[in-house]
Amino acid sequence: MSRLAEQYEKDIRHKLTQEFGYKNVMAVPRLTKVVINMGVGEAVQDSKKVKAAAEDLKLIAGQQPVITRTKNSIAGFKIRENMPIGCKVTLRGQRMYEFVDRLVNIALPRVRDFRGVSGKSFDGRGNYAMGLKEHLIFPEISYDKIDQVWGMDIIVVTSAKTDAEAKSLLKHFRFPFYN
Repeated sequence: MSRLAEQYEKDIRHKLTQEFGYKNVMAVPRLTKVVINMGVGEAVQDSKKVKAAAEDLKLIAGQQPVITRTKNSIAGFKIRENMPIGCKVTLRGQRMYEFVDRLVNIALPRVRDFRGVSGKSFDGRGNYAMGLKEHLIFPEISYDKIDQVWGMDIIVVTSAKTDAEAKSLLKHFRFPFYN
C-alpha cells in the first residue's frame, strides 16, 4: 500500500468525518481516478511527435497511454479524421496514489516561481483540473533526452458531492492551494 493511501485510511478519512459529520464511512470522499492528458498540436505536421509524447507520458505515469485521435476533419487546422493528436492515461488505485504523491511532493515544487495551484479550478461536482506548462518538472524525464517540451492537463476525480468537500480532501493530501 502506498504512503498516501495509508495516510488516507488512517488519518484523512477520520478528519473528513469530523469536519463534515458523515454518518457512514462510505460517504467520506475519496480519490477515484486521475486522468493525465497531453495534447500534441505539432502532430499535424509530424505524427512521430505523438509517439514521443506517449513515451514521456508512459515514464511519468508508469502506465501505457492511449493515443487520442480526431473525430472530425477541420480544414482550417489541417486536421483529417482519425488523425493522432495527443495521448492520455487514466490512473486508478495504487498508481493513482503514487502519482499524486509525486505530483504534490516532488513535481510541483520544481515549477519555476511556484506559488501554489488555484483553488477555483473545481467543476461544481467535486473534480479538480489543473494544467502544467511543461512536463520537465517530473524527475522521470531527463532534460537531455527530450526533443520538445509539452504541457499537460491533470484531472483529479473524487467521489465528493461538493467542491468544498473535494477541496478539503485535496488539502489533506497537501495540495498547495493559494486561494
